[in-house]
Amino acid sequence: MKHIDISEILVGQELLGQEVVVCGWVRTFRESAQVAFLELADGTSFRKLQVVLDKGKLNVDPECTKLGAAVAVSGEVVKAYKGDGNELNARAVTLLGKCPPEYPIQKKRTTLDFLRTIPHLRLRTNTFAAVFRVRSVAAQAIHRYFHEHGYYYINAPLITASDCEGAGEMFRVTTQPWNASYKTEEEYYKNDFFGVKAGLSVSGQLEGEVAATAFGKIYTFGPSFRAENSNTTRHLAEFWHVEPEIAFAELPDVLEIAEDMLKYLIHAVLEECPDEIAFFDSFVEKGLREKLLHVEGSKFAVCTYTEAIDLLKPHNESFQFPVSWGCDLQSEHEKYLTEQVFRRPVFVTDYPKEIKSFYMKQNADGKTVAAADLLVPGIGEIIGGSEREADYEKLLAAMKERGMNLDAYKQYLDLRLFGSVPHGGFGLGFERFVMYCTGIENIRDVTLFPRSVKNIM
Repeated sequence: MKHIDISEILVGQELLGQEVVVCGWVRTFRESAQVAFLELADGTSFRKLQVVLDKGKLNVDPECTKLGAAVAVSGEVVKAYKGDGNELNARAVTLLGKCPPEYPIQKKRTTLDFLRTIPHLRLRTNTFAAVFRVRSVAAQAIHRYFHEHGYYYINAPLITASDCEGAGEMFRVTTQPWNASYKTEEEYYKNDFFGVKAGLSVSGQLEGEVAATAFGKIYTFGPSFRAENSNTTRHLAEFWHVEPEIAFAELPDVLEIAEDMLKYLIHAVLEECPDEIAFFDSFVEKGLREKLLHVEGSKFAVCTYTEAIDLLKPHNESFQFPVSWGCDLQSEHEKYLTEQVFRRPVFVTDYPKEIKSFYMKQNADGKTVAAADLLVPGIGEIIGGSEREADYEKLLAAMKERGMNLDAYKQYLDLRLFGSVPHGGFGLGFERFVMYCTGIENIRDVTLFPRSVKNIM
């Protein structure tokens, strides 16, 4: 139906005095003896449109005033009586969709825990309207950043026969019936759709390296899947991944690009979502805007894993998980480094090879790899990256040491035989970035329909 978006009416000076039609959902209704007010939202703006109803001139169906009802309103655009922007003096209100009194989004019940049980309706609340507006702006900024810097956008396959991380946390893809019975695993997979064991991709990195060795600079941005039996507030079984790969790049180059990209994305969110950031700053995380400005304006620190362990060891008594060389850093360690030691984002580099993936370049010391995690104040790790191993023999040895199926990685190994070059890249968990920009503490609240252990609502 022909109508004008609320976002246009709120700021459109050229619309003042004009008769328009708007459509939306009722967010609030209040009235006095002579005048009533509807607050409408249509999703095009975080701000709502106030509709003024003259009760002496307009007889409105009570169903049009119910919370959650969908209505169309025709009327005159006028300057708002209070504050900036415009409002609408109604001439007619038409009901488009009734909403019963048991509409579940009520002020007294709308905790995030409760809203997680109604993912099909929670987007109509202020919190989720703001979250997903930020998410949309951030996604556009990702594509814009890489396009402006000469990267090609690559779509990596979601079904694969190789496990990028080598950790075995893949969802299996099969067309076999639930009661399929074979004598051997080999026979089972031979009769499956692909003829081999297949799963959902945990990362587009391996395919991204293939593209980078042809186009120089590429990025993938799409879903990844990990069958990790984790119920923490930071893990999902299905999440979105931003993964650039750069040919002719070493670890310092990777760090420079990661820092530049993160600052670009934060700037875009601050610039394009001021109302949403103000909302989060007031109601979700006090000081959020200053935190983001601090990250955007900081020169990121760099320290090696060994240096980080030396900085943390004197404080072992205050940690739940004491540190020692060779351990994986926990969230408490990451937050201590960023919030107490460096007071800004920090790249921790050169991790022990045993706790990092097989594809990372082995350093000359034989103990560490050219890997880096970017830790930021408030959340800890937000980006993980590395220079990739470009030496065929070293990569082969690392894979054999982990007992990996070499046949599944033949093409990946072949890249090291035909014009191998130094190259690297990193991954940004998109949901974690949205969490950081909004102050939302549970990753299930920044994705439309969260997929986690025992949950596929």
